[in-house]
Amino acid sequence: MPAISINGTAHEVSVDPDTPLLWVLRDTLGMTGTKFGCGIAQCGACTVHVDGQPVRSCQVPVGTVGDSKVVTIEGIGASDPGARVQKAWLDLDVIQCGYCQSGQIMSATALLTSTPNPTDADIDGAMAGNICRCGTYVRIREAIKAAAAQKTAAKKTADAGEQGAQAHA
Repeated sequence: MPAISINGTAHEVSVDPDTPLLWVLRDTLGMTGTKFGCGIAQCGACTVHVDGQPVRSCQVPVGTVGDSKVVTIEGIGASDPGARVQKAWLDLDVIQCGYCQSGQIMSATALLTSTPNPTDADIDGAMAGNICRCGTYVRIREAIKAAAAQKTAAKKTADAGEQGAQAHA
């Protein structure tokens, strides 16, 4: 089987191509941040990004990954949206038991990557497939909005700096 790219690193794996990506991540590569929840792509605990899109790794045969770039919870903080989401999760104490949170963070990051200033409807749509048995949905929504606001505040500061520099030129 050819190497697969996970969090920017190529990994040679000797597994059946039908093996779910989830089990390659957890059992073969020892990357246990991505969780097994239901095994039928209904809960979102196993969400990873494949070429920037959130997918349920329990249902993705590793043989279909090919040259795609896989990002897991272990690598999502390397992106600006991922780092902002992780910071907001911690700042707002979103996590209760924590089991679903890697999937929640992966879905929230995908949302902010595609929709930097999401509406409540955008958040509902992006997060609908992620189940939290502890019911932290209100804190999850607040954290997504906080992470989006961090980007908005940073952009306003940068824009103000540019305008000031142009005024002095």
